[in-house]
Amino acid sequence: MIPVAKPILSGAEIEGIKAVLDSGILAQGEAVAELEKRFAEYVGASHGVATNSGTSALHTALAALGVGEGDEVITTAFTFIATATSVLMQRARPVFCDIDPETYNIDPDQIQEAVTERTKAIIVVHLYGLPCDMKPIMEIAQDNGLKVVEDACQAHGAEYHDQKVGSIGDVGVFSFYPTKNMTTGEGGIITTSDPKLAEKAGMIRNHGQSQRYVHEILGYNYRMTNIAAAIGLSQLDMLDQFNDKRRENAGYYNENLEVKTPFVPVGMKHVYHQYTTEVEGRENFLKHLERHGVGYGVYYPIPAHKQPLFRDYNEMALPNTEAASERVVSIPVHPGLTEEELELVVRTVNGHE
Repeated sequence: MIPVAKPILSGAEIEGIKAVLDSGILAQGEAVAELEKRFAEYVGASHGVATNSGTSALHTALAALGVGEGDEVITTAFTFIATATSVLMQRARPVFCDIDPETYNIDPDQIQEAVTERTKAIIVVHLYGLPCDMKPIMEIAQDNGLKVVEDACQAHGAEYHDQKVGSIGDVGVFSFYPTKNMTTGEGGIITTSDPKLAEKAGMIRNHGQSQRYVHEILGYNYRMTNIAAAIGLSQLDMLDQFNDKRRENAGYYNENLEVKTPFVPVGMKHVYHQYTTEVEGRENFLKHLERHGVGYGVYYPIPAHKQPLFRDYNEMALPNTEAASERVVSIPVHPGLTEEELELVVRTVNGHE
């Protein structure tokens, strides 16, 4: 079976881990600080705050922005559930907007309609590795005094008009889960150019401490380990190469597949965390892929507003979200694919196997 996702590791990760083990400092330390510095520089932000997951990074970002009980946060329902549950963690209310059916990203026009006097922030999701249309979103935020969180958990290195995601809004959030474009095993990071926001986020992820044993605010144990950071430093060195290979694989699909290919607007750099198409009769199509040894993913078959947890938050019609959730299929695009595997995927998807 060709896996839909596969972490690509080298000896460099092993050497980095060994150096951490030899140092005897396994928890948050110099390796974490180095990853924070280098990843922030890569994104184009001034500060990085590493965490133990993308979910904890989302929660920390909202807490640092002061989102709390009674606030509303506008976001998309077509995303991994953590985007929305991070809002609940702050006792705020998620307000779901529909997506653009071509890009699968949040529709800026829907955001404008959803703004109320209780709106505190907007979480945009650069889904599948494609940036959202950030210019109108930032204008809406500025006109209404709102904060913008970029959920870039699937978009490491993606660019919007030559600016990397994670440096456009008030804060960016990335995940380093094993299937992402780069990994630390488990982990996440917050990026921002606001020094006060970075300082507060750093306190929140470490029990609210301003200094050792001085706890000024409510915080959590969201720290990244030096072991995870050592993996991440090696992965960051390879990130552009990984992304180039993903884009090369996507280009091969675009030229050869006889199904809908991903739409990439002018000025966007897609990094293809997932290569997503749409099919009618999805269950039969998935069985066809399985018979021929082609892995796949369905992201996401039940959008957030249809989840039992959020049944009381579904106030807007989301026809594009619901239509996409019934038809999308992601096929392997990771950097580890061989030429023979790419050819098999194409023949299978096109029904020639």
